[in-house]
Amino acid sequence: CGSISTRARFLRRLDRTMGSLDIRIFGDPVLRTPARPVDVFDDALRKLAADMLDTMRAAPGVGLAAPQVGVDRRLFVFDSGERSGALCNPTITWMSEETQEGEEGCLSIPNVYFPVVRAMHIRVEAQDLDGAPVVEEVSEFEARIFQHEIDHLDGILFVDRLEPEVRKEAMQAIRDMLLGL
Repeated sequence: CGSISTRARFLRRLDRTMGSLDIRIFGDPVLRTPARPVDVFDDALRKLAADMLDTMRAAPGVGLAAPQVGVDRRLFVFDSGERSGALCNPTITWMSEETQEGEEGCLSIPNVYFPVVRAMHIRVEAQDLDGAPVVEEVSEFEARIFQHEIDHLDGILFVDRLEPEVRKEAMQAIRDMLLGL
């Protein structure tokens, strides 16, 4: 629909003023495309991560994946309030059976929030911005952030995790947001 494309372009221009990078909005195909691994660890990657952190904080948000700024790489940044950082090529290697339900939103789906069930504790194997291997064991809020951002790297949006009836409500809220209703 032309009006959705027009609205998405407007929101991307608006987001430009909130940080150094454009945040892609729901409907952009990059958000549904699994990202390719980071294979070059250099100053350009470190600058991208720094720009992503600036953009995320300005939006404001707590996590941002590279596809959300149009970069086809497995990289995300986060700031939980306790700590911040960047992870390349993250893979969840363990999830607790214990879950938590909490409201989630997304910088790519502005002003739309719904409860999502996530694992309470996870272990992630990744690389830092220099390519060194890291293992992160995170819980609660950080676990939610990591799972949400890793989903982005796999082309999955938080609305995909909702129960069918709630997902229908979320999709209507997204349509309304895109149409400016």
